[in-house]
Amino acid sequence: MVKQQLELALSRARYAAIGAAVGGGLGGLVNKNAASSGAAIGALVGATVGESRLSAQSRLDELRTRKDEQFGDVLSKSDAE
Repeated sequence: MVKQQLELALSRARYAAIGAAVGGGLGGLVNKNAASSGAAIGALVGATVGESRLSAQSRLDELRTRKDEQFGDVLSKSDAE
């Protein structure tokens, strides 16, 4: 439980930092006042992406294990016949 919460927090922080850098860079191209707003918006978007990406990855892993279990059940049934 604690490991999952830590992974989620680190994923959010990683993507928020990347989003802030990209947003700040793009905002800096417009003018210096837009750089801080771009960084804030980029960080918000990055944190959202980081959270959804981790939850999507865990769902995909869960589906893969389920598929492997079902595939193994089908193989064992066919071997028994």
